[in-house]
Amino acid sequence: MSARPAVRSRSHVRLRLSVAGLAASAALAALVQPAQATGTPPPHPDRALQQQLNDLVRTAGGPPGVITLLRRGDRTEVYRAGVADTSTGRPPRTTDHMRIASVAKAFSGAVALRLVDRNKLDLDTTIGERLPSLPTAWHRVTLRQLLNHTSGLPDFSTAPAFLAILQADPRHHFDSRRLLDFVADKGLVFPPGSAYAYSNSDNIAVALMAEAATGQPYERLLDRLVYRPLDLRQTSLPQGYLLPRPYIHGYDVTPPAPPEDISEVLSASGVWASGGIVSTPKDLNAFVRAWAGGHGFLSKETRRQQRTFITGAASEPAGPGVNAGGLAIFRYTTRCGTVYGHTGNFPGYTQLAVGTADGRRSLTFSINTQTSKGLKPELLAKVRAVQENFVCALLRH
Repeated sequence: MSARPAVRSRSHVRLRLSVAGLAASAALAALVQPAQATGTPPPHPDRALQQQLNDLVRTAGGPPGVITLLRRGDRTEVYRAGVADTSTGRPPRTTDHMRIASVAKAFSGAVALRLVDRNKLDLDTTIGERLPSLPTAWHRVTLRQLLNHTSGLPDFSTAPAFLAILQADPRHHFDSRRLLDFVADKGLVFPPGSAYAYSNSDNIAVALMAEAATGQPYERLLDRLVYRPLDLRQTSLPQGYLLPRPYIHGYDVTPPAPPEDISEVLSASGVWASGGIVSTPKDLNAFVRAWAGGHGFLSKETRRQQRTFITGAASEPAGPGVNAGGLAIFRYTTRCGTVYGHTGNFPGYTQLAVGTADGRRSLTFSINTQTSKGLKPELLAKVRAVQENFVCALLRH
């Protein structure tokens, strides 16, 4: 849409809140209630789900577009509403690129756990053993604690110096491997393993540990351990602010002003292994199927460790139903059953990617505006309600 000065004129003043969101409805539910609950036959389930997406894009402050993929076995259903690009009116497509935000943490988790299976890392490996140059106060933090956000590492993405750079130049190119320098003068927020606190620093440290264990760049490990085995041909970890074409445009939606395109306002270098991955709905769905339960992706013992959950530990933003946190994966217990995966939010995007424990069913739910508990909480509540209805549809058939 508008040129960069116009982007900064309105969206720039809210960037602090948007970046902090990286760290840190009964009417809709009635559409999928059984007939005896309403006294009348329910609408056709496909039409009910589509109507919920139509309602979501009509919501004041809601996303210009939404695309959802439900996959059961070899059968994929695609639901979409609104647009991927307000300037052309083009609808979102399964092969459009998009920022997957904190779902990238599941990818760094996948790299780490596959290295555990290859005896290159151990879940009890400490920062001191693999990354001795990091602050001594952090040395006893383990890989397990990084993966389940019980490390106590201070969150670099909320550091005043980091935010000041973004405020001055959102497209600033950070040295991704030095992001923890922004909090290197800080001690742990709490003793390792004693509490849960979602932190972007955790997955930066995970990626650095993977590099130290293998002598290979994290990007190469992603390719060798995740992209190639799952045939993810449209997934990447860029350093700059540009997105591969074509892409689902991300928007700041603040009525009464029209949606403002902020797809390429921020450099991905500032989030890296915690939120910088770009993928497509199709690729993301294939990934989460394997991550949630795909046979052969992880060993049985590593899978058991992955699914050791902390009750009440929510992803950011919270996913549908009751959340619990495992090793770079969350359990979402809905009224219809349980799915496993991750959520994410980034300026212009909010994501949910989940699958069943047997890896046979998967769901991705992508909208092109940001929402979190601190940013448009009412919209997040509505999105979570719709997501739960889609999970119910995924599990019901």
